[in-house]
Amino acid sequence: MPGPSTPAAEERAEEVLPDGPGRRPRLIRDLSLSAVLAGVVAVVVSYSGPLVIVLAAARAGHLDAAQTDSWIWAVSIGSGLTCIALSLRTRMPVITAWSTPGAALLVTSIGSYAYDEVIGAFVVSGAVIALIGLTGIFGRLMRLVPGAVVSAMLAGILFSFGTGVFTALEGTPVIAGSVLVAYLLGRRWLPRYAVLVALVVGVLCSAAASRLHVRLDHVGLVQPVFTTPAFSVASLVGIAVPLTLATLASQNAPGVAVLSASGYRPDDRLLVGSTGLVSAALAPFGSHAVNLAAITAAICTGPEAHRDPRRRYVAGVACGAVYLLVGAFGSTLVAFFAGLPKELVAALAGVALFGALAAGLTGAVREDKDREAALITFLATASGVTLFGIGSAFWGLVLGVAAHVALNGRLRRGAAPSPADRPTRRPVS
Repeated sequence: MPGPSTPAAEERAEEVLPDGPGRRPRLIRDLSLSAVLAGVVAVVVSYSGPLVIVLAAARAGHLDAAQTDSWIWAVSIGSGLTCIALSLRTRMPVITAWSTPGAALLVTSIGSYAYDEVIGAFVVSGAVIALIGLTGIFGRLMRLVPGAVVSAMLAGILFSFGTGVFTALEGTPVIAGSVLVAYLLGRRWLPRYAVLVALVVGVLCSAAASRLHVRLDHVGLVQPVFTTPAFSVASLVGIAVPLTLATLASQNAPGVAVLSASGYRPDDRLLVGSTGLVSAALAPFGSHAVNLAAITAAICTGPEAHRDPRRRYVAGVACGAVYLLVGAFGSTLVAFFAGLPKELVAALAGVALFGALAAGLTGAVREDKDREAALITFLATASGVTLFGIGSAFWGLVLGVAAHVALNGRLRRGAAPSPADRPTRRPVS
């Protein structure tokens, strides 16, 4: 049986006829249950974890229920639209989300400013990120990073999620254990649906153990609240600057790295520029930042989503569709995800990321000359250290590049070449 294809195979494939009369649209032809499930799992992980920080920031800013719902609506709609549009445009599984480190910064700072000034800072931050992305500055810096360092950073980001499968065994061995066993049996007998098998078994065990607390008291569409931005030097310095740095360094850099480490060639100008523009456009409704995701992206870029990398973009479209659905109903549907046992979410995310974690570790140690720099990157990223409000993924990248230069004397072109560096060829169906 032939092995799974790689994105590079696209360049060797012959061109095919475009969509036309009598031919199903390409998205329909490429649909697969495994890819759709990967997108759904990515959404479950997002709303069961990172959104909690956004809610904490809203409480710290003394936002009322309408403003909080509008914030959830804005980041969800922004993430959904960019997931769908960018995945369809690039035919890659482009997963976007809201800035988790940015929300963490707001927990301690948002209460010091008037809400309209906070909104003004969000607008400026999105505009600056869009400018940095569209000019290509961000991409040029990322392309200097050696491939082994990129892979090591990916492995470091995912490390805690991999170990989370086993730490969850301590709290609820039945739920976490059932997810792990079901996944392994699924990999043996139904490899494309191993995560689905794990999800179904995990939910059934959670229900049997009376650990499911899912309830929907009232479901209603969100009414977005528009706030006219106000601008002040204090809010720009205190919110816009750190929010921009945290989003670029802790979110967009790992997001580009995940796609590159999975064998794709992301157009950084399109991806970073687009998410920055969407962030600025939705800022008056509460969106602090929409950016490339890393952890949830890894769920959708690995072989568990689909063995053919050219069909994994469906996971990005599915993820975006669920984002739009949840965002339209705001906190009423968020409560649904909050009712899932945290051990179930941790175990499910962990097994869904096994493939991406293995790929990162493999890429990190492939070349002897890169191994020490990759090891430093991995350890620094996995440590979870936060300095100056910027997360460990960025510092792992910086320390890894510094170690590579110290050991090799120079930087070689990294693993994320520009789309202009390869011949363009129409992808196959």
